Amino acid sequence: MSRLVLDASVTLCWLFEDQATPFTETVLDRLSGGDEAVAAAIWPVEIANAMAVAERRKLLKAAHIAAFLEQLRQLAIGVDPLPPQRVFGAVLETARRYGLSAYDAEYLELAAREALPLATIDRQLRDAAIAAGVRLA
Repeated sequence: MSRLVLDASVTLCWLFEDQATPFTETVLDRLSGGDEAVAAAIWPVEIANAMAVAERRKLLKAAHIAAFLEQLRQLAIGVDPLPPQRVFGAVLETARRYGLSAYDAEYLELAAREALPLATIDRQLRDAAIAAGVRLA
């Protein structure tokens, strides 16, 4: 069993199947097979927002969202708590240092702090992880 930091970009590829890649499917297979993930505190909000927008635009139906949420509940995905002092400290500093949004910096800071590989398909975040010496999943 291994652990990784899971970015919303990977998770959303499971929701929108036409966006799936071999990499995102491998991450899903790993989590389905017993690996564990930890996500940044913003992760559930990012996922919920994508579902709400897609449903409003009639890209997803409520039944599809319910099935997806059940799939997520079956996976070992924890959410890292984020106190304000970390946001205004390490996360902000990470955003500044690597030219990231605070949202992306939260994932990178978490991966660096926990010494875990980062699973993301976001090119800028991947590049920042490499520059920071964080392994990629």
